Amino acid sequence: MGSFSIWHWLVVLLIVVLVFGTKKLRNMGSDVGGAVKSFKDAMKDENDPQSLDSSTSNTVEGEVTHKTKQ
Repeated sequence: MGSFSIWHWLVVLLIVVLVFGTKKLRNMGSDVGGAVKSFKDAMKDENDPQSLDSSTSNTVEGEVTHKTKQ
């Protein structure tokens, strides 16, 4: 009941590939990678004081701005 051997993990991997297919697993992997990358970028932007200054721009808190169609 202890740890699983390499053969157990290979059988689990084979079953996962048979159920989901390689294309779906590849898409899932790229989606997770993109999410992690965007999360890291957001965390880096949050800690960057220059980006905080530019995000506040010239609007006052509570002020509503809108664009008019011309």
